[in-house]
This record gives sequence, C-alpha cells and structure tokens, in this order.
Amino acid sequence: MLTARSISKSFGDQVLFGNATFTIGPRDRIALIGPNGSGKTTLFNILAGRAEPDSGEISLRRDATVGFLEQDVNSTSSTRLLDHVLHGATRVSGLGHRIHLLQEELAEANPGDVDVLLRQLGDLQQQFEAAGGYDLEHEARMVLSGLGFAEEELTRPISELSGGWLMRAELAKLLLLNPDMLLLDEPTNHLDLDTCIWFEDYLKTYQGAILVTSHDRAFLNRVVSKVFALEQETLLLHHGDYDSYVAARQRELEVLEATAERQERKIQQEMRFIERFRAKNTKATQVQSRIKKLEKMERVTVPRSSARIHFSFPSPPRSAEEVIKLSRVRKAYGNHVVYHDLNLTLRRGDRVALLGRNGAGKTTLLRILAGVLPFERGERILGLNVRPAYYAQHQLELLDPTNPVIDELRSVAADQSDTGLRTMLAGFLFRGDDIYKRVAVLSGGEKSRLALAKMLTQRSNLLLMDEPTNHLDIPSREILSDALEAYRGTLCFITHDRTLIREIANKMIDVREGKPVVYEGDYDSYLRWLETHSVAIQTAEKKAAANTTPHKSLRDLAKERKRRDGELRNWFYRRRAPLEKRIAEIEAELPQCEQELHVANLLLADPEHYSNATLVMETVDRKKALEQHVEVLTQEWEQLFKQLDTVRTEYERERSLLTES
Repeated sequence: MLTARSISKSFGDQVLFGNATFTIGPRDRIALIGPNGSGKTTLFNILAGRAEPDSGEISLRRDATVGFLEQDVNSTSSTRLLDHVLHGATRVSGLGHRIHLLQEELAEANPGDVDVLLRQLGDLQQQFEAAGGYDLEHEARMVLSGLGFAEEELTRPISELSGGWLMRAELAKLLLLNPDMLLLDEPTNHLDLDTCIWFEDYLKTYQGAILVTSHDRAFLNRVVSKVFALEQETLLLHHGDYDSYVAARQRELEVLEATAERQERKIQQEMRFIERFRAKNTKATQVQSRIKKLEKMERVTVPRSSARIHFSFPSPPRSAEEVIKLSRVRKAYGNHVVYHDLNLTLRRGDRVALLGRNGAGKTTLLRILAGVLPFERGERILGLNVRPAYYAQHQLELLDPTNPVIDELRSVAADQSDTGLRTMLAGFLFRGDDIYKRVAVLSGGEKSRLALAKMLTQRSNLLLMDEPTNHLDIPSREILSDALEAYRGTLCFITHDRTLIREIANKMIDVREGKPVVYEGDYDSYLRWLETHSVAIQTAEKKAAANTTPHKSLRDLAKERKRRDGELRNWFYRRRAPLEKRIAEIEAELPQCEQELHVANLLLADPEHYSNATLVMETVDRKKALEQHVEVLTQEWEQLFKQLDTVRTEYERERSLLTES
C-alpha cells in the first residue's frame, strides 16, 4: 500500500532518521516506537503528506486513503457530537448530500428529465448503500458508545467537550471514515482501561493498515505484529509484538557489547605493540602497518543503553498495620453524590490500583485519601506514624522554574551528598550536564521524572499517585516501575498503564457507582475474576444505585435483598449447570472408553490375534486413539472441576458479602 525509499529528515544539525526504507501492507499492524524527540510525529506527518522528507520518496497506492489522528485537537464548533462524527465519513456524507439535491431537483423537474434523474438517483443510492450509508448512524453510535460517550451526550456541541473527550470524538470520526491506512499518534492517552480494551478489539477487526505510536506497552502487545523503532538516527524493523522486539534488541545489544569488548582488547594489544616498537628501525614497517590497520578499522559502537537501574531510596519509617481508613464518608458535587457511605481501609504493604471508567470517582477517592479534598460527612483516619505523599499533575507546576535540576532535588533531600543526588537523578535519566538544566527548559516528560524523583526520595510511607505515567515515554515508565518496585511503603495509584499495574499492584479496587469493589490479588487474576463475576458486579451496582434512594423501609430492604439473592442464585445456576452437565457426560463416557481400552489390551495380549495383520493394525490404532481420548477426557474433567470450584467459591463469597450488607 505504501513504500518509503531512502527517506531522511533533519532539523538543523539534528538528524532524526536517514535512508529509511520500508513498506506498509494493506493489513499490517505496526508500532512506531522511539524516545521522545526521536522523530515519530515527524514521520507520521511525512506519511500523511503534511511534510516532505529531505531526501527519498514516498509512494502511496493509487486511490488509497490515509487517516491521521494527531495528539493536539482543538475545536470551537457548535456542531452536535453525532453530526460531527458523521461528517467524518466524507464520501458517504457527500453521496447523501448529492442524493438530497437530486430528490429536490426531481420534485421540480420537467417530465422529460425525470427518467434521467431517476437513473442518476438509483446509481447514487446504490453507491450509498454499498458504502454503508444506511448503517452509518448506527455505526457512529456504536463507535461513540464504545469510546465511552453516553447516549445523552451525542447531542452536545463539541465545543463543550474537554480535551480528552474531544480527542475521543476525533478518534470516532476517524474510525467512521474507515481509511485504508490509520496513523494513530498516542490514541490511548485519554482512554480509560475499559475503553482501551474496546478499542483494541475494534482494531483487531479493522480491515485497513494501522501504524500506531503509544507508550502503553500492553496495548502494543495486543494490537501490533511488527515494530518500526527509531534508534540512533536509524529506523530498525522487527517482526513481532513489542515484548519480542525488546527481547530481540537486548540480545543484539549483548552481542554488540561483546564484540566491542573484543575489539577494544585487540586495539589495546595493537597500541601496546606500536608504543613498544615505535622507536626501533627494525620494526618500523610493522608499526606503520598496524597504525594504518587501526585507522581503517571500523569501530563497533554500542547504542546508549536504557538498562534498568536498581534504586536505593531512604527507608521510610514503619507505619501501623492499618495505614489509612475511611469511615462512612459522603462526598458530593452539588446534587451529584459521588460517595454516599464510603468505607475503605488500606493496610501496610498494600499496592493498590484504583480502577474504573473515567468519571467513576477514582480521582475523588484518591484526593480524599490524600487529605486534599474535603467531604461532607464521615472520617479519614491516618494510622500511627503514617507520612503520606500525594502526586498529581499539578505537582509539575510546583517545581521552581529558576532552579537547576540538582538544586530542585536538593530542596527535599538536603541531607544527601552531591554524589547521592547525582545517583538518584541518573536513575531518572538525568545524566551528565542534564542535572544543571533549569526546570523552565525541561519537557513535560522531564518535569514528570523530576517530580517523581522528588517524591520518591522523601521518607514518606504512603504514596498516593494520580496518573504518574502521563508524559512518560516507555523507558521512563520502566524506570518508574523499577522505582515503585524498590519502594517499601504502602502505595495507592491511578494509571491507564496496564503493564505498570501488572508489575506493581497486589490489590485492585474497582470504583463503580460510588462503591469500591476490593479484589485481593494481581491484575490478571482480577480480570479472570471479573469475567466470571459480571452478574454479581451488576447486582452490586444496582445495590449502589438503590442506596442513593433515602429512607427505604425495612420491608423494602428485605425485598431488595431477597431479589438480589435470587439474582445471585440464578447466576450461580447458570454458571454451574453446564459445568456439572459436562462433568456427568465425561464420567459416563470414561468407563466405556476404559472398558474398550481393556478389551484392546486383551486382544493385543492374545497370540492368535496376530494371525491377521490388518486386525492387529486396527487394534493398535484403536488402542492409541482410546488412550489419547481418555487422557483428553481426564484433563477436561480436572479442568471442569477447578472451574466449578472457582464458581462455587465466588458464589459463597458474594453470598457472605450480601449477608453482611
């Protein structure tokens, strides 16, 4: 679909990439990765036709369409959201407009022109139908719903949307355009986890090519099958997902490092010979030969490594077992009640990820825990010797723009030596003269890293972090993950980075309709639990909604509990019945198979059976098939019992929660 031949791009003395050659096929799924400032957005602009390479050429298949989602979107239009998205399907909307004009022309046409106009109208309607025009509004509503928009928001003017929601609207418009190639520049920046998973599934069925840059490693692993990496002014190509690229690149770097070490030893050996015999006339020819050999030698260079760094932070004081407790907290914004009767406890050693859709109340909960947001009723109780620290995006604004980086860190770590401060800053990618840069000239990602370094070097034993991965590229996110892994206090954080959740969290709190659903365990086991627990969670949401209705009578509460208990029992039966049915089928089939296997073994043990070679081969084949079938049935039986046990455990757990409520 698209071919790039020897393209290069520079800005002044800075070379972004040189002599890059690649192709993008009609169904390719490609990740474009590289550090911030390496030229990813520039390459997108070149592929979208908005910029020209300094040299080389781009060839795009004739009539191919390209859709480009940019990071910065602004709009002051009063167009309704649904209409704005529908207008994105330019070909379909153009056909619809022409059909409308023809219909108006037909109403006033002379009789002699009617047949011609009808034929034209028929052709246009056929094209309109083939392009999906009659299903367009349904598709637009589906995409907008998948991206998190409620039905009542579809009539809002897009000028009323915030930056994140405006980005979602532009993404919906682009998906409805359905171009042959999608160029997506950080599309997941403003998506919550549920929406991101929907978006991944949508892209898997997308019929065109996709080139995407993202700092979300889990997203890349689920979506892409090829990687373009911008490194050291070169575009590297790799077949596979992001993790396989990292593993392959690490192996390449190890080989390069070993080769460079061998070369350096050889150079030192040659230099010793040269220095030793430089003054001897009898060795002059050999010395000159070796000097020329060294001058011609192509030196092996190893790219700057982004290897993980082991951190050693000041140990925070030991806190009480119960670190922080919220009791019967009520929080509302005007008439909108976010939390009605919130009860939550964090314990020492908890590493909690707050989950839930945007607007569910995650940030409100985190700010209440941090003590920076007042509430109308209830208590916030800090445990003995607890020292909280709160990280949010406004922390970047609190950095002193006049300070050099090292002085900004020294302001919260005055007891550290310059060597200690340098070591800490190196851990956050501030190396060499970078530590003397003034805060005012730092990029958003650099300011985030500095703010995180300031927080993590303080002796707090309760960290509360709101989207700490914003502005961070993949290497910086890996550094943050290492830093939080080394942290020995209690942690509660909000992030859309599933890789960070997987690596750090040991407890999930899913905020739904003002009620936190607590899950003890890692993220992947939480997802499995969520799959088998959707009905129970919906029941909890209905319960939360019911709790917003004040002053229910005891009879009403009893009826509601009975109804919820019935729903839970129905859920348990629907999950249990097919498992028990299949177990019974296997238990009936296994004895028959084992009996047939026993007969086959008896036949093969009978010498007279071997008088007929054909029967022997049939018996041997039958025996092998029976053995394999028995093994498959046995494994399935064991797996079904595990599933049944899981369902039964979840049911009993929910029953106990229902009883406590």
